[in-house]
Amino acid sequence: MARSAHLTRPTDAPPAAHASTTATSSRALTAAPDGEVPLLPPDELPRHVAIIMDGNRRWARSRDLPELEGHAAGVEAIRALLKHAVRRGVPVLTLYAFSRENWARSDEEVTGLFELLEAAIRDETDELRAQGVRVRLLGRLDELPDATRASIDEALDATAGGDRLQLNIAFNYAGRTELVDAFRRLVAGGVAPDAIDEGTINAALYTAGLPDPDLVIRTGGEQRLSNFLIWQSAYAEFYTCDALWPDFGPDAFDAALLEFASRHRRFGR
Repeated sequence: MARSAHLTRPTDAPPAAHASTTATSSRALTAAPDGEVPLLPPDELPRHVAIIMDGNRRWARSRDLPELEGHAAGVEAIRALLKHAVRRGVPVLTLYAFSRENWARSDEEVTGLFELLEAAIRDETDELRAQGVRVRLLGRLDELPDATRASIDEALDATAGGDRLQLNIAFNYAGRTELVDAFRRLVAGGVAPDAIDEGTINAALYTAGLPDPDLVIRTGGEQRLSNFLIWQSAYAEFYTCDALWPDFGPDAFDAALLEFASRHRRFGR
């Protein structure tokens, strides 16, 4: 007996999760500087690149340097990458800078990381503004030291007009914590259980209003998400490379973009 051709499909079935959610997810921020030769056509670029910056400590150890020197070298790598991402016309870039699991490290290293972040934001705010970079922090910011939070707030205010690149810094961040905070926000807002869907959850996340990552890059040779954007990365392409983060430069970023453009994304079709 022939099967019925009529199916009742769920109205909220994927791939709704990877669709653009707001105007922020358009390509309004993708204009590369005048005279820059594009690596790829705009429609082949990822709307959102997320990077797990792994390998700072291994980089330092391989050179018999203190681990904080590795983190400092990692900050320098961020500076170069941001300029290159603007040149390439990538609209949104998210960097995994400090995981909530990193609190398990020594007091010296944790304090040093906070000081590096504070100094980097303070010293680079003018340059970020000049490049058209808008800064956003993802994570439990209320748990950070007062001085770090003050520097962050100043950077957020100073770069609010950036229109070339949305830079998200995931600091004191964990994907499961983000989901816990989102569900708490929904409950506190009195959202009825049957009103909760992927859209309401997206709107309660730290990344509300942004497109989901199309490409997740991890440096340092490891192949796991490590609790990073675990909801948002459901449809992302995953790219790993052996380069430790301080050695990950513009050429390595271009290689990841080209690999992304070569993949055929079917979303279950």
